[in-house]
Amino acid sequence: MPLTNNVTRMLVTRNVKFKAHELPNEKLGGLEAAEFLGVDPVVMFKTFVALHNDDGKAVLALVPANTEVDLKALSSALGTKKMSAATLAQAEQLTGLQAGGISPLALIGKAFSVVIDESALALKVMYLSAGERGLNISMAPDEVIRLTSAKTFPIGREKPA
Repeated sequence: MPLTNNVTRMLVTRNVKFKAHELPNEKLGGLEAAEFLGVDPVVMFKTFVALHNDDGKAVLALVPANTEVDLKALSSALGTKKMSAATLAQAEQLTGLQAGGISPLALIGKAFSVVIDESALALKVMYLSAGERGLNISMAPDEVIRLTSAKTFPIGREKPA
């Protein structure tokens, strides 16, 4: 698989420093992607699609691979009453991207709100999907936040054992 796509080309044109990382083409979970690339799961961010219960509007929530999205915290971050997780089919339909390749960087200008777990603020580099299965990128969290106009909030919580 080539290490270039629309996201990497956009980053190049905007002079954003990043590294592209090839992954297998099948859908990998965040922990599997972190293991494949040999990185700590706390730097590998996965993208969840959540829905406002009042109007059904989609939100992209990014959390470290070793956590899950806390929907109550996400609701607080957005000042809304309640959020729900989109199904896999809904996430793909709403974003136009295949699960395992959903990325806020591929959806810039598409009117998605983006919330990133605040743990990213302590990192020098975060890993996230480059908008398609088989390709991840690593870059500075502040650049992801700037490009996507993301909010940061403590939205990740430990997965139950």
